Amino acid sequence: MKLLANENIPLPSVRALRRAGHDVESISERSPGISDEEVVRIARAEARLIVTFDRDYGELVFRRGLPAPAGILYLRFFPSVPEEVAAYALRLIEDGIALEGRFTTADRAGIRQAIIRSAGGIDSD
Repeated sequence: MKLLANENIPLPSVRALRRAGHDVESISERSPGISDEEVVRIARAEARLIVTFDRDYGELVFRRGLPAPAGILYLRFFPSVPEEVAAYALRLIEDGIALEGRFTTADRAGIRQAIIRSAGGIDSD
């Protein structure tokens, strides 16, 4: 899977996702300090799913109508270890949870999803 790890995703998780065979770009490594809008633009241009702890991406896609990236995985928990993000994301992927084309809100209790329209906005899932 092609992922774009937002700047708040720990680098040990980025490396673990790469070791698992995923194509992962990291904002921390590539362009630290860029705006959320630029992160969305990069993800969309490169057909990547954004992995983030930042809830602002829902605002950008659903309310402001920015063209959506391949998907967004919004994590709502504080990782107990830096590799936990990778372990969580890999578990979702291995369980067959569809992440592409969706805004996925994930916490320790489960996930909620909404389908993202490519032009921005939301459809019910």
